[in-house]
Amino acid sequence: MRHTEFWARLDDTLGRAYSRTWAELTVVRELGGRTTREALDAGVPPKQVWAAVRRHLELPDSER
Repeated sequence: MRHTEFWARLDDTLGRAYSRTWAELTVVRELGGRTTREALDAGVPPKQVWAAVRRHLELPDSER
């Protein structure tokens, strides 16, 4: 998964305006207590970040 696909999925899930704010403010425990933005900036692969976000938001398996 590329970064662009990650952001497109997050935009589809939360809405474009809110997804950026959510990514910068919400700490996801599964990402080592980092925000989504911090994890991506630290080099965590977008696919791994999306999987953690999907579980955090309790999205259905169809959102893989």
